[in-house]
Amino acid sequence: MNMSFYTGAVGAWQQQQRMNVQANNIANVNNYGYKAERATFHHLMYGNVTGSDQERLPKGTGTKMVKASVDYETNGYADTGRLFDFAIQGDGFFALYDLASETTSFTRDGAFMMARFEIPPDEDAEPEIDPVTGEEIPPENTIEWRLSDNEGRCVLDRMGNFIVIDPDNREADLDIGVFDYRIYDGMLHADSGRFSPIDKNGDLYLGTGTVKRRMLELSNVDLAQELVKVIESQRAYSYALRMVQTTDEIEQTINGLSN
Repeated sequence: MNMSFYTGAVGAWQQQQRMNVQANNIANVNNYGYKAERATFHHLMYGNVTGSDQERLPKGTGTKMVKASVDYETNGYADTGRLFDFAIQGDGFFALYDLASETTSFTRDGAFMMARFEIPPDEDAEPEIDPVTGEEIPPENTIEWRLSDNEGRCVLDRMGNFIVIDPDNREADLDIGVFDYRIYDGMLHADSGRFSPIDKNGDLYLGTGTVKRRMLELSNVDLAQELVKVIESQRAYSYALRMVQTTDEIEQTINGLSN
């Protein structure tokens, strides 16, 4: 009888996890370059699972959501007309370098901007001498305009360098790098549109996709499909709770007969 308690409880818990995935997809339905996630389940007939109270549940107690697989299919493009919007037609990702954490992440969201960065002088930079007073003038920061996302990360070119923009010639062509991995499975969803690779993904190489300016890739979330899945999860959740309730009623009845 305890087994049905476990099965119902695990079922309700895992449907909550599935609804979290669907809610995240719905929240990003209008975010450019977002890739929808799909909840993947695995039966527990031959394996154990850690319960919500961190205790090990016995084998055969329902199913578990093992991962949220990412759907990398493309759902079309939008012609925005904005100068620093870019889209990749084909395979590959834009590379974003985070100056604070010194890490590189990858995205299909090409909604970039021209951002101002102050570059500190080199440690061995020599001070200038004032021709009038003869005093030393310490080196100052230089201003550099780079292609960046809206959160301070710098877009990289094909050689892995920062893309510097001439503010007097913003229409100039930019050498934006397109990078790719042979294996996508397992890439970590850093936030709505960024991914972080793991060892499983293999070596990084230049992608075959082409960059189109003044365009953005649309989110591939199918809102109608996500709403259908929400209804499925709600019903599955209610059925799992009903199993727990029914099991409780049966145990109460049996305990009453034994008394």
